[in-house]
Amino acid sequence: MSKKVEEWTVLSMLEWATDFFEKKNIPDPRHSIEWLLAETLNVKRLDLYLKFDRPLSPQELDTLRPMVKRRAQHEPLQYIVGFTDFMNARILVNEQVLIPRIETEQLVEIILDEHQSQEDLTVLDIGTGSGCIPIALKMEQPGWDIYGIDISEKALNTARENAEQNDANVSFSKGNILAPESITVASPLDLIVSNPPYIPTEEKEILEPQVKDYEPTEALFFDDLEKMYRSIISFAGEKLTTNGHLYLEIHENYSQQILALFDGQKWSARIANDYDDKPRFIIAQKH
Repeated sequence: MSKKVEEWTVLSMLEWATDFFEKKNIPDPRHSIEWLLAETLNVKRLDLYLKFDRPLSPQELDTLRPMVKRRAQHEPLQYIVGFTDFMNARILVNEQVLIPRIETEQLVEIILDEHQSQEDLTVLDIGTGSGCIPIALKMEQPGWDIYGIDISEKALNTARENAEQNDANVSFSKGNILAPESITVASPLDLIVSNPPYIPTEEKEILEPQVKDYEPTEALFFDDLEKMYRSIISFAGEKLTTNGHLYLEIHENYSQQILALFDGQKWSARIANDYDDKPRFIIAQKH
């Protein structure tokens, strides 16, 4: 940003920063500067295209510069601006919590679609992180009794703040699915949902720097996937009502392996694909 201050306009900043980010191998370079500039100017991204000739003030440049620098170091946009949108919720995010993905939005949509006519359900989210799943569910189904657990107290603090910000009455508590006796949520439960850490550690090096270098390791990686999912399935088998449902997000390369963990005499389980047609979810009903 070496131009004279008065020379910077919305258009010149968009063009300069897009080129700058491309040289730094930043994913979606144009989208990155659009998001940061829109946040700086407090406008919608599409509105930037109505303001190409608008000059940027010295104060706006002072706000924007450190954000551009952070993005150039591959820090995720969501951490830089401090939030992301998830369904109808505004979710605050920081380096204590995983950034919600579009696949997880789809998981919430599946649950809402399959249970839209049921107004009185008890739901538990295992590994809640930012709280995006239970908060989005509660906002769409205010009659549901919804809980979230996580092993990270810092993540739970973020989840509670998100629930308050979105006026969603969700109860969060500490709990470890690998030590199920630590989970104090009352049962029986009608629905259990979980997006657990499901990336094997050996895959870390193939991930984008913005993921592997910034997002919380314990929310991304787990070396024994069968152990993790077996623990969830076992817990669900004990706590779900008869005909209760378990919804899991999974690694597309291990879908059949995880599906095989379900006892066919106790469960009806199937795989569902995500928007990219990858096997991303398991939907199971307890007999």
